[in-house]
Amino acid sequence: MLRPATNALVCLIGRHPTTCNAQAAGASGVIIFNEGNPGRTGLLIGGLSDAAGNPVIPAIPVAFTTFAVGQSLYGQAQQSPPPAVSLSIPAIVKPNTPDYNVIAESKGGDSNHVVVVDAHLDAIYGAGMLDNASGSATILDVAQQMKNVNPLNKLRFIWFGGEELGLLGSTAYVNSLSATDKSHIGYDLDADVTATPNYTIGVLDPAGPDLFTGTVSSTFPNRVYKASTVARDQAIGYFDSIQKNHELFSPVGTDAFNFNQVGIPASGLLTGQDCCKNQHEVDLFGGHLGNFEGNVPSFDGGCVDNPFRWCDNLSNNDPNVLTFMSKAFATMVVQMAFDTKVMSASNNTVYNKKLPIASEASRRFPAK
Repeated sequence: MLRPATNALVCLIGRHPTTCNAQAAGASGVIIFNEGNPGRTGLLIGGLSDAAGNPVIPAIPVAFTTFAVGQSLYGQAQQSPPPAVSLSIPAIVKPNTPDYNVIAESKGGDSNHVVVVDAHLDAIYGAGMLDNASGSATILDVAQQMKNVNPLNKLRFIWFGGEELGLLGSTAYVNSLSATDKSHIGYDLDADVTATPNYTIGVLDPAGPDLFTGTVSSTFPNRVYKASTVARDQAIGYFDSIQKNHELFSPVGTDAFNFNQVGIPASGLLTGQDCCKNQHEVDLFGGHLGNFEGNVPSFDGGCVDNPFRWCDNLSNNDPNVLTFMSKAFATMVVQMAFDTKVMSASNNTVYNKKLPIASEASRRFPAK
């Protein structure tokens, strides 16, 4: 899942957050450390961008560290003579390297009524076995099972690239569609992390709160919201049947968001993948406070976001969670594959992608 950016970093050299300024001043390297305020002392991994938000590839090495290490280095730098620091950062820079979406369709089904079933292929650090090989495996298994049936609606399975970099794969896909092609997509179902050990059960709902902020940042037209509740309620019904609690999350930060933005109803599932599981969620789902993954009762980042742990491997997936989440997701796919009521509206005129969707909605419809 795409995470929001953060700017809670301070540059050791000159205490200025702009790497290019240090580079222009003749610095041979930059060490950026957390700012030291409460909750902002641990290792915080960031990216480099210019004032317009465009990614920057520096010509000098750049490292990130904790507040304690940065404070110590800063203190030593005030001594005379200042200490020497060695930076070794192996990196491969490939600007403008293409990424790819992988697309497969069912042989059967009405091509005028398409259900997109998606997950994203890319990861942040490590092997990415939880985020998001788990969701990718879920839709692959569903695709393998659905080849044995003839759905009424066309099923289009998509493994998106570049999700963690800014929903790049789904953005490129949606933008590449003609108005006619877009109007034939009646629904999107997104599997974004489905095997978290210290899990929550999240169901995507356009009126739900954002995963990371807990507030609602986007609203959508009634056509998007009302239809999106159909698959949402299918998932909730399944979780109720196996005596599992759930909570609702906005599609913001997931590939489903791009479909909602152009007027296509969407829902999906996620189990959480980084910091921080709160007490309310522990009460609902068990487990412990802190990181969702890695079994570490901490709020400083787990396997998915921490390059120094590099532990998002197979052991970072709970097979029992993967099983019931995949069954829930399959329930949504099967029912939408044979839906004739919601999908029959998929040839309606879609919304212009250049229009601000939020302004089209006079009010947000609360989840029931």
